[in-house]
Amino acid sequence: MSTPELTHVHYRRDARELVLTFGNQPPFTLSAEYLRVHSPSAEVRGHGKGQEVLQTGKQDVGLLNITQTGHYALKLHFDDGHDSGLYTYDYLHELATHQADYWQQYLTRLEQAGESRQAPSIMIKQL
Repeated sequence: MSTPELTHVHYRRDARELVLTFGNQPPFTLSAEYLRVHSPSAEVRGHGKGQEVLQTGKQDVGLLNITQTGHYALKLHFDDGHDSGLYTYDYLHELATHQADYWQQYLTRLEQAGESRQAPSIMIKQL
């Protein structure tokens, strides 16, 4: 089955959410964190099975910019400096339609690794 056409993209900066509409389907809302930890880049996915890199501390990540690449993908520019990997419309649709499962799998991997969604804090000693 082919992916419906991506017809609308809107970023809600305050909520750090990307709203995507495909064809006549209801809109999908994906958090910037969800998109960041599921980046299609080699930095996240690795160069083969078993080389994936668990992304941690991305709870507060947002988007600085979105650029269209041809008529098939978006490039997302995150405020943590990450901007590699093209989110094809097919991949965005996959992320949208499998969001609950993929998110739970991510949370399980974080827990198993003893990691957190929160960025590490820096202790400041006041003099």
